[in-house]
Amino acid sequence: MIHAYDKTYLEKARTALGRMFDFAVYDLNYNLTQFFDLFLVSGVAEQFEQGSFLVLVGKSGVELAYEVLERTTGETKRIKPRYTADRSEEYWTGWALAYYQWTTSLRFAEIVKYIPIRDIQALYSPYHEMDIRQFVDKMNHMYLAAKPETNLKLLRHQAGLTQKQLADLTGIPLRTIQQYEQRRKNINKTQAEYLILLARALNCDAEALLERVE
Repeated sequence: MIHAYDKTYLEKARTALGRMFDFAVYDLNYNLTQFFDLFLVSGVAEQFEQGSFLVLVGKSGVELAYEVLERTTGETKRIKPRYTADRSEEYWTGWALAYYQWTTSLRFAEIVKYIPIRDIQALYSPYHEMDIRQFVDKMNHMYLAAKPETNLKLLRHQAGLTQKQLADLTGIPLRTIQQYEQRRKNINKTQAEYLILLARALNCDAEALLERVE
């Protein structure tokens, strides 16, 4: 599986995202959903996804929170952060979410499109006491339940094509396309030529056809 960035930076990224959420909620008095929406539109989320050194290890969670606010609201006022002895639910949410994003390489916006941030926070009990891989398994289950269609099927529908029409355009057997869409064949393991043909027919990047959650 291809991860979002080098594992060397993972623990720092998890700590930073967790601390950012905790600080935003308990020190800056933001609603978690409200602040997460700002995180998405600020460009900081995209830097996380791309493995930017500047956000993964270059800034603390507090600094990231201010970065988000400066980019979205223009807020520049600073306060002295408080540090709690125990990790809050919000801290755990960011800490666990950072791991899930790294594992799947999904965009944060894609994750919360199907699993809202409050639903992720609700997994705190009992998953904060479990191995992080069990959290990943639960998230994968929730993601696939909310998004049963493959990326190929969604992109085909957006292009207004039937399976037969796509098969005719690409020269890929109709049965093969059906098997990809039914998850009976793993499109991630298909030959590069097929991905290129499908991407051209659907006017998308080949990477958009890959399934991050299997």
